[in-house]
Amino acid sequence: MAFAQDIHRRADAVAAAPAASGAAGGHAATGHAEGPGPADFENIDVQHYLGYIWVSFLAVFILYQFIFHFVRYVRTVACLNNETQRYFATPHTVYSWFKRNLLNAPLFRTRHHREFKLSTAINIGTLPSRLQTTLLVGYFGTNVGFCVWSIDWNQPFSTVAGEFRNRTGVMAVINMIPLFLLAGRNNPFIALSGISFDTMNLIHRWFGRIVVLEALCHTIAYMANKVHTKGWAALQQSLTGSTFMISGFIGTIAFTFLLLQSPGAIRHAFYDTFLHLHILGAGLAVGGVWIHLKGRPQQMMLYGVVALWASERAVRLVRLAIHNFGSGGTKADVEVLPGDALRVTVRMARPWTFRPGQHAYLYIPSVGLWTNHPFSLAWSEEEEDLNVSTMLADEKGLPMNRQDILEAQKTNMSFIVRRRTGFTEKLYKKADLSAAGKFSTTAFVEGPYGGEDLSSYGTVMLWAAGIGITHQLPHVRDIVSKYANGSTATRRLTLVWIIQSPEHLEWIRTYMTQILSLPRRREILKILLFVTRPRSTKEIHSPSSSVQMFPGKPNVQALIDQEMQEGIGAACVSVCGTGSLADDLRRSVRKRQPQWNVDFREESFSW
Repeated sequence: MAFAQDIHRRADAVAAAPAASGAAGGHAATGHAEGPGPADFENIDVQHYLGYIWVSFLAVFILYQFIFHFVRYVRTVACLNNETQRYFATPHTVYSWFKRNLLNAPLFRTRHHREFKLSTAINIGTLPSRLQTTLLVGYFGTNVGFCVWSIDWNQPFSTVAGEFRNRTGVMAVINMIPLFLLAGRNNPFIALSGISFDTMNLIHRWFGRIVVLEALCHTIAYMANKVHTKGWAALQQSLTGSTFMISGFIGTIAFTFLLLQSPGAIRHAFYDTFLHLHILGAGLAVGGVWIHLKGRPQQMMLYGVVALWASERAVRLVRLAIHNFGSGGTKADVEVLPGDALRVTVRMARPWTFRPGQHAYLYIPSVGLWTNHPFSLAWSEEEEDLNVSTMLADEKGLPMNRQDILEAQKTNMSFIVRRRTGFTEKLYKKADLSAAGKFSTTAFVEGPYGGEDLSSYGTVMLWAAGIGITHQLPHVRDIVSKYANGSTATRRLTLVWIIQSPEHLEWIRTYMTQILSLPRRREILKILLFVTRPRSTKEIHSPSSSVQMFPGKPNVQALIDQEMQEGIGAACVSVCGTGSLADDLRRSVRKRQPQWNVDFREESFSW
């Protein structure tokens, strides 16, 4: 039965392949009219095999994510009225080994997110984790294997070069589909697989390098064969006298340009310029390949590539319109804070359902035109629009229905932004030069993206360094609020915040005051503040036993060990801060994972 299906499939391929004479297989490229040969069928098989690998990869992660959510749900329900949670405190031997040696492990010893820097201005990037490296190396090796698989290298040079040329061309085109899918912020597989956008971005970069290398092999194989059989003059004539050839050559040049401008040092130093040139280069590459594949089956793959890019951009525009248009539009108040920081308070045009751990992209046209940058949402609250409320009351009378109430609500969201270079530098200067150190302007917010729920853990330890507090603060409010109404398993919540100066406390003073006034806060929350550069010892004082302040840097391993000894149930250690802090925490958590059922969460956003 399987053999008969294969015969039918190959017969269909024969019927569809006459137009594929330069891109799909070596047999048609040699000028024979009898249709595709074995090499053409092998190229079709390679496309299918690669697709099976993608499906298998996603299926494993989606299954893992489903099991993780199921376990988390069961643990939450079981621990709502369980004060000891002893069963969940014991780690599973196999799973703890997997977390310690693969999931949470750095590539080598301890370094993962601490950046490599040639100077304060030149940032090379970071090392991938052990699991990321394993998957990337495996996929790279698979592509190398498929590029040479089933080619008889004992054949004449022209035949070998033709088959290798066609195989690498097919591989480059099919890899463009996941390449463009992974580049989007609205990638549906982020939610389905639980893979973070940061990791998706890493995979996107390596898929891009694979596509470029395969495109170069495709072009070089053609050139080598042309020169070997007919000489340099024939190569020059083919490149200048054929739309098919010149378009493919332009596509290869565009891909090569993308590779040369993508190293971390260039990307981090000139990100906005890099991004615009990257989009232009990608468009030129797709356009060149599109013309190159005209009339060939592989052009159908490019329909998918273009559709992915266009649909992702359309979704972004729709999200912008839904959240920011109408009711006077979205407005932002930007004010200067101590310690080279800004508070950007955005009053959304439409209500926004907020979850802890989310981030959004902020557009401020008066400062950055169409440029946008991601920031963690530090705070969100609903506020009633008195003008709308009064108008509805006058028109309809009281009481108002649910829809009327929603129309009268506005969502206020706050971002705490640290002054850096580029967009944040321009934003800071404009606010600093404005009256009273603040100004109001039109803004657009795209999102929300991300978000996570930590309420299934009996013990939660949140670490932040500097501006990283913006990611952890919503988790603190969410868990304390849920503890008061009995909807969380968490019984112990510790926030560790490392700052350089006490003036940085002003960044979140308003929000922290609200948290400290929440019911039953003292029963669950402990806050540890570490000031690394105090001007004097008088600045260091602990307001209460639940809010303590210390000079210097914390002893990460000692605090982790203390939490392990005093913790309840399953634990989660989350960090948002510098790469060095994240690496120190990862090392400390991994040391205790064989004895402690603890998950490690790291919030990072690499470009």
